[in-house]
Amino acid sequence: TRSLVTIAMLAALKAPAELKGHVLGALRNGCSVAEIQEVLLQVAVYCGAPAGIDAFRAAREVIEEWQSGENE
Repeated sequence: TRSLVTIAMLAALKAPAELKGHVLGALRNGCSVAEIQEVLLQVAVYCGAPAGIDAFRAAREVIEEWQSGENE
C-alpha cells in the first residue's frame, strides 16, 4: 500500500525520475503491474492528463525493463 501511495504522490508532483525508482521498488515489493497502472489512471483523472501521461511514460520504461529481466 505504501508503495502505491508513494507512486501516486510522485506522479501527482510530476517527479518522473523519482517515480521510476519507486515503481521498481513497488514491483520488488510484490505490487502487480495492473495495480500500478490503476494508481496512475487515478492520477490522470484527479491530477490531470499531463501528470498522468508523464507518469505512465516513466513507469512503462521501468516495467518493460523489469519484465525483460524476468524472462532471462
